[in-house]
Amino acid sequence: MTLADLCRPDFPILARKVNGKPLVYLDSAASSQKPRQVIDALRGYYETSHANVHRSIHTLGEEATALLESARDSVREFIGAEQREEIVFARGTTDAINLVAQAVGRTIRPDDEILVTEMEHHTNLIPWQMLCRDRGAVLKAVPVVGEGVLDLEAFSRLLSPRTRVVAVAHVSNVLGTINPVAEIVSRAHAAGALVLVDGAQAVPHLPINVASLRADFYAFSGHKMLGPTGVGVLYGRRAVLDSLEPAWGGGEMIKEVWIDHAQWNDLPWRFEPGTPPIAPIVGLAAAVEYLSKLGMERVAAHEHELCRLTLDLLSKNGDLIIYGPRNLEIKSAVVAFNVRGLHPHDVAHLLDEEGIAVRAGHHCAMPLMRRLGVVGTVRASFSVYTTPGEIELLAKSLANLHLMI
Repeated sequence: MTLADLCRPDFPILARKVNGKPLVYLDSAASSQKPRQVIDALRGYYETSHANVHRSIHTLGEEATALLESARDSVREFIGAEQREEIVFARGTTDAINLVAQAVGRTIRPDDEILVTEMEHHTNLIPWQMLCRDRGAVLKAVPVVGEGVLDLEAFSRLLSPRTRVVAVAHVSNVLGTINPVAEIVSRAHAAGALVLVDGAQAVPHLPINVASLRADFYAFSGHKMLGPTGVGVLYGRRAVLDSLEPAWGGGEMIKEVWIDHAQWNDLPWRFEPGTPPIAPIVGLAAAVEYLSKLGMERVAAHEHELCRLTLDLLSKNGDLIIYGPRNLEIKSAVVAFNVRGLHPHDVAHLLDEEGIAVRAGHHCAMPLMRRLGVVGTVRASFSVYTTPGEIELLAKSLANLHLMI
């Protein structure tokens, strides 16, 4: 039994039809579908244990707190963090990266430099643009070269004593490129810079051990890894988190408050002001448990094979232009392409008529689109429930696209 055969009965939405045809969901990089285990965890929390957390003395409050803090422990183990205090809950990758930009931003001086890459999702670009604008810092970008890899020689040249932060995607949401994060972190640390890794497209698909990567910050979202929307995680090395002021103020992130000053709470609550997204956190824990039982090595192998099949089949279609690495050792669960003579949106619409859901557009990566010389691409992306048969149907539909026009 394949991994997809094992998983598919757990995903109720996959039984529905679109335009009278079975749903073929190839848009998991935008948001994955949810297994019953996650849906049941959300329902169970609201039906039996909902209350606010941490300060309540009553039974429901203690139950909700226990569920939330248990989820923190599950996430810590899942990504290989050394301490539970290094796991900060956020609303998603975007929220987590903005948190870091706000907190680190207070230490940035004019003419300091922030280094990003040309393949970043806007989530890992716009916060740094805003920080540089507000603090008078300089934003630089590592070029994308070849089939869609980072120019590491240029990266080394761009690093300088003024580089304060390096922000890089672990996996490109367009090209599927798996970047050499450990090497990037090592070079950046040698230059005295902090490193933030956008792991939104890595954590759902690859075995991750943040302790061995040694990045200072690692951010990811629940909804891309079979979990609910509205929750994400910021991992931060404890020594770095300890050195930072909170990003935002409010309840929960304090110990004592006077009119003119306050004493901050311990980690990780110092960076979690207000009521957290309790139910989504409970759902995230269920998603982590689901993926852990499957085994991330098995997940990665399954999606590696889907990438291989997709590239093999689509490469036979002379009307397609395929973007990103062909080397499967540095490619994750995304394949981007265009159809000659057709706008990506038109291709996505025609595929939708066949029940096939793909993404089309600039994928929140407009600098990368300019580097590729296109307005956008069509993107097929996979998860644990994706089958080889669905990839074959995509290839067949693309081969017959002229018949649909």
